[in-house]
Amino acid sequence: MPTEQTTRLPHQARRTGVPSILPAGRQRVAEGLRSLRAALTQRPVSLYAAAVLRMGYGFLYLALLLREFPHRDELWGPGSAWTPDLSAELTDETGFASILALSDSRPYFETCYALAVVVAVLFMLGWRTRAISLLFAVIVASFHSRAIYMTDGGDNLVLLMSLYLSLTACGRRWSLDARRLRRRTAVSVAKPRRVPAQLGIVRGQATTVLHNCAMFVIAVQVAFLYGSAGLFKVQGNFWGDGTALHYVLNLDLFRPWPELSLLVDQQTVLIAIAGYLSVLLQVAFPFVLFSKVKYVVLPVMLGMHLAIAVLLGLPFFSGAMIVADAVFLPDRFFTFLAGLRGRIGQPATHTPKLDAPAQPKAVLPAQQPTAGGAVGRESAPVRSASGPVPPP
Repeated sequence: MPTEQTTRLPHQARRTGVPSILPAGRQRVAEGLRSLRAALTQRPVSLYAAAVLRMGYGFLYLALLLREFPHRDELWGPGSAWTPDLSAELTDETGFASILALSDSRPYFETCYALAVVVAVLFMLGWRTRAISLLFAVIVASFHSRAIYMTDGGDNLVLLMSLYLSLTACGRRWSLDARRLRRRTAVSVAKPRRVPAQLGIVRGQATTVLHNCAMFVIAVQVAFLYGSAGLFKVQGNFWGDGTALHYVLNLDLFRPWPELSLLVDQQTVLIAIAGYLSVLLQVAFPFVLFSKVKYVVLPVMLGMHLAIAVLLGLPFFSGAMIVADAVFLPDRFFTFLAGLRGRIGQPATHTPKLDAPAQPKAVLPAQQPTAGGAVGRESAPVRSASGPVPPP
C-alpha cells in the first residue's frame, strides 16, 4: 500500500523546486511542439529552393508564351475555339476568373499577352517580388481558366505553384531584390528606423510563418502528386504486366520522333524494367523524402522526366515536375553548388616562394678511423667557407 511519504512525493518535489518527471511520451510531444514552433517562427527555410522555384517557373511560363506566340489567338484570344461563353461556364464551375474574359477586343488581348510576358520576365529575375508574384499568379490563373483544355497539363502544376509562391519569400536569394538589398544595407543601417521595433519583429515572424507553411504545402503537394500517380498506375493491368510504356510509345499523339520511339520500343526488357521502376519510385517517393535515399531517387526521377520530354513530346510538363523536385533539396546543397561554381571560375593562383638567404656550406673532410675501428666524428674538425671551426 502507498504510504504517506510516497503520496506526498510529487507535492514535495514541486514545493522544493525539484522538477517532476513527466512521462516519456508527453515529454517527446512537448519537445516536438517546441521544435515545430521554433522551425516555423525563427527563420525561413529553403530560401534557395524557393528561388529556384521562382526562376524555374518564371522561365517555363515565359518559354510557353514565346513558344505559343504564333498560336496565341487560337489558344487564348478572340479566335479561340474555346469561346468566351464556354469559358464563362467553366469559370462558374471552377471558380477561377480570367482577366482575358473582360473584353473580346484584339488590342485588349494583345496588351494582356504583352503584360504576361513582362511579368514572367520580372518574376524570373526577382524584381519587386512581393507584388510581381501576386501579379504572376493572376496572369497564370487567367490564361489557365481561359482555355483549360488547350495545353498539355503542365500548366496545372504551374498554376498551383504560382499561388503557393505568392506566399513565400522567394525573392531573398538570387534575385534583383536581394542584390538591391545588399547595396542598401549600409545606408539603411545609418538611417534611423521608421518602423517600430516591435512592429518589425511581428512583421518578420508573420512573413517567416507564411513562407515556411507555403514551402511545406509545396512539398506535400509534390509528394501527393507522385504518390497518387503511382497508386493509379498500380491499379492498371498494363502497368502490372510491364507493357504500358510499349502502348504509350506507339500513340501517334505522343510521337514527336517516330523513329526514336520505334528504336526505344524494340528494347522490350528495358521498357518493362523502366515501367516497373517508375511505379516503384512514385509510390515510394513520399517515404524517402526525409532520408538520404532521396539523393538517389531524385536523379532517377530527373532522368524519367527528361525521357518523357524527349520521347513523348511533353517538355513543359516535364520541366514543371523537374523544377518542383527542387523543393526537396536543402539550402546547403545550393550553397555547395554556388561555392563549387565559384572555385571553378576562379583562376588558380600560386604564391611564389621567397628565396632564403644563402647559408655557408659546411665541408666535412674525410673521416679517419680511430684505434677502435670506429669513425671519429667528434674529433674531426669542421671546415666552412670562412675557415676551420674547432671542435667543441
